[in-house]
Amino acid sequence: MKLAIVGYGKMGRLIEQLAPEYGFEVGPKLDEFNNANFAGITPENFRGVDVAVEFSTPEAAVGNIERIAALGVNLVVGTTGWLDRLDYVRSVVERAGIGMVWSPNYSVGMNVFFRLVEEAARLLAGQPEYGAWAWEIHHAAKKDAPSGTLLKLVEQMKRAGYQAPISTGCNRAGAHPGTHEIGFDSSADTITLRHTARSREGFARGALRAAQWIVGKKGFYEFGEILWGRV
Repeated sequence: MKLAIVGYGKMGRLIEQLAPEYGFEVGPKLDEFNNANFAGITPENFRGVDVAVEFSTPEAAVGNIERIAALGVNLVVGTTGWLDRLDYVRSVVERAGIGMVWSPNYSVGMNVFFRLVEEAARLLAGQPEYGAWAWEIHHAAKKDAPSGTLLKLVEQMKRAGYQAPISTGCNRAGAHPGTHEIGFDSSADTITLRHTARSREGFARGALRAAQWIVGKKGFYEFGEILWGRV
C-alpha cells in the first residue's frame, strides 16, 4: 500500500518511520515548502496512493482535504482547529465517494478516555451538587487552544446530558505531548479523570492503524468507530 504524508513535521516524520510496520510504502511527503497554495496535491504526485495521512495546520487542513478528495484518494485526518467546518468536510467526502477517518486524537488510550468521561458525565448529569472542569496542557508549538481533544471531551459531556457549566482552561508550554483532565467537584468529594500522553508514538500508530483500515472503503468515520464500532 502507498501512503502520502501531508504535513511533514514531527508527526509526519514519525509516521514515515513507523509506516513499514503497517505495510505502507511512503510516497509524496508534503510540507509548507512544496505544498504552498496546495501546489503539491496533483494527479502526478498522488498517482498510485491508497491513502493520505493529513497532519498539517488548521488553516490548510480543509483545503488539503478538498483537493485530495477530488483526486479520489482516501484520507486519515488528525489536524485539529477546524471543527466548525466538520459538516462541510463530511459533505466533501460524501460527494467525492471516498473514505475518510477523522479524530482529534488517535491514541487508543485517549479514545478509551473519551468513553470514560462520557459515562461519568452521564452518571452525574442528575446530580446538581457537582460542578465540572476541563483542562489540558500541550507543547508551546501547538496551534490551537483549547485542543480539539478537549473540545470533543466537553462536547461528549454535554451529549451525555451534563448541563451544568464546565469551566474550561488550557496551557501551552515547553515540549509537553499532551495531558487532558476532567474533574467533577462537590462539597463532599472530588472525582478527577486524567489522560497523559508520554510521546507522539501512540498518535502515529493510531493514525497508521486507521490508514490500514480505510484503504478501499468509502464513508466518513471517527477513529473510535474503527476501534469499537458505531454507537
